[in-house]
Amino acid sequence: MQCKIDEIFVPNLSRSLLLPLILSSVSAGFPSPADDYIETSIDLNRELISHPFATFYVRASGDSMIDAGIRPNATLIVDRAIETKSGDIVIARIGEELCVKELFIDDNGRVFLMPKNENYKPILITEDLDFEIWGKVICSINKH
Repeated sequence: MQCKIDEIFVPNLSRSLLLPLILSSVSAGFPSPADDYIETSIDLNRELISHPFATFYVRASGDSMIDAGIRPNATLIVDRAIETKSGDIVIARIGEELCVKELFIDDNGRVFLMPKNENYKPILITEDLDFEIWGKVICSINKH
């Protein structure tokens, strides 16, 4: 299936995890000594999760979405409450497998799951496929 989902997690929102947020842009050159001040805190649960009871995390495998910034082992935040449209990155179920792809609906109403790597081909969704969209990917987290 080109880019599969390895694991599914549910976010733990029972407590906040406040992390420092520096309200300054990040320079790729020389940092300013004046930027050494932490100005506020950020809670990534509040920042990234709009619908807690409809949100889950998945871990991606494969490289079919590499040009969309989704690398192997990326953690994806998926919201099931958001209505998906053509152009969205989605988690889809085809048969027993989950995959991450860009949803594309052409002018004739045909549905495709598009990889973001030229080494893979689009998947045409036909009526005989057991297909369901599980949610929209709202964020991907890659380790560097």
